[in-house]
Amino acid sequence: MSVLSSGNNLGAQARNGRPAPRCVDTAHEVVSEEAFARLLCLERRRAERSQKPFLLMLLDLSQLLLEAGANSPVLLKKIPHSVLSSTRETDIGGWYEEGFVFGTVLTEIPAGKLSGAVSAMSTKINTALLEILSVSQIKKLRISFHLFPEESGTQTPGLMPADLKLYPDLRERDTMTKAARVVKRSIDVAASVVLLGLLLPLMAMIAAAIKLTSCGPVLFRQKRLGQYGRAFTLLKFRSMYVDSDSVIHQNFVKKFIAGTVSQHPAQENEDSVYKLTQDPRVTRVGKFLRKTSLDELPQLFNVLRGQMSLVGPRPPIPYEIASYEAWHRRRLLEAKPGMTGLWQVSGRSRTKFDDMVRLDLRYARAWSLSLDFRILLQTPRAVFSREGAY
Repeated sequence: MSVLSSGNNLGAQARNGRPAPRCVDTAHEVVSEEAFARLLCLERRRAERSQKPFLLMLLDLSQLLLEAGANSPVLLKKIPHSVLSSTRETDIGGWYEEGFVFGTVLTEIPAGKLSGAVSAMSTKINTALLEILSVSQIKKLRISFHLFPEESGTQTPGLMPADLKLYPDLRERDTMTKAARVVKRSIDVAASVVLLGLLLPLMAMIAAAIKLTSCGPVLFRQKRLGQYGRAFTLLKFRSMYVDSDSVIHQNFVKKFIAGTVSQHPAQENEDSVYKLTQDPRVTRVGKFLRKTSLDELPQLFNVLRGQMSLVGPRPPIPYEIASYEAWHRRRLLEAKPGMTGLWQVSGRSRTKFDDMVRLDLRYARAWSLSLDFRILLQTPRAVFSREGAY
């Protein structure tokens, strides 16, 4: 779990006696909510480069302030400085939510010592707060610790669900573009309905061809990860023989992400964004479907359900995430996955993995409705030219 200690009540650690008061270090700077979000974002980038994890500690004052009434302004001044007096000079403290939740970034936590760091920090914070608060007041505080990079899930190997507490900047971006995103969703729904209606005869012909040439279901269902690591079932026309072994693709993906194989596009059904050439598991009909991208038409149902968009990053298979570097995971956070995207119209399967991730991130940060329309208009050319397609 990425939340190492969620909702701990500091009152459980409070002592019956009050320690002798000591001076609170007021040299620490308490930064604003906007500045703290910016610094947290910078710390994520630093951790991605250095591969050194950090902890985000959040202290929720809401319940305490609600009952403090007129004394709230005094507490809002004392508590942050008391917390910062217990941290290192390299740590960052500021308002995660102005006047309600105080955040501290505990930098460069040694690997293998995360649990110890959580326990030690909880004790330090409790001791410092006992100098200015009563035991009953401390019981009204809630503390949680959030690890970056997020740890791999235990139930789904390779799955690293996003801890959104670590990404307040994404929340702000979503708020800024809320109206445009409503329009984007409306376009997705309208377009998927119209396209499904128009393409129904073609999809029926494809289904018949699959059924007549190989045993098994017409549709292939596969678990994929959407925005924020949420799992969903992606639909495709089956292009491979039933019960094909996925180990071939898993081994290829590891090498492809690491940049140790030549850039060839991947088998389908196991498709991520990289495709194996001359895959013996692909049927004759499947080869044609993959070259023309017709196997992806059922994903219009995923778009209609809101699991995908017409334009966005390609949704990865859970086992791919295990090979991601920390910065690669941002492609899962910054945009909803799509049927087509910037990397597809910029070279399709010939694009190197790191470059593909950069294109996904560029799309998310420069996103606009006009950019979506440009990508959609370029997609047919990329498909029919078959450039980089296998």
